Amino acid sequence: MIDWNRVRELREEIGTDAFEEVLDLFLEEVETALALLRTATAEDDLEAQLHFLKGSALNLGFAALADLCSEGEALSRAGRREDVDIGEIVASFDASRDIFLARIAEGIAA
Repeated sequence: MIDWNRVRELREEIGTDAFEEVLDLFLEEVETALALLRTATAEDDLEAQLHFLKGSALNLGFAALADLCSEGEALSRAGRREDVDIGEIVASFDASRDIFLARIAEGIAA
């Protein structure tokens, strides 16, 4: 679900203080993006939203979320946006976030 190697790599690249800022920004941006997905209309660019989420998820090691966003992005691009399971994407983020924050708080992923 979480690519802990990516998490450690990012933390080493940018430092602990910057990592915490990136994490806060990531969580805030993803919550906003998910809110937009939940209320998306046929006119909204679902593919672009999912692309953004995928990139953000990959950057912070949320591998399962990135995979679901990638699948949804491909479906949307193929004209099958109705097959994109937004609920599954949201549930994946929620589960990943909870695991991530618990492990970070325990220092396991440090």
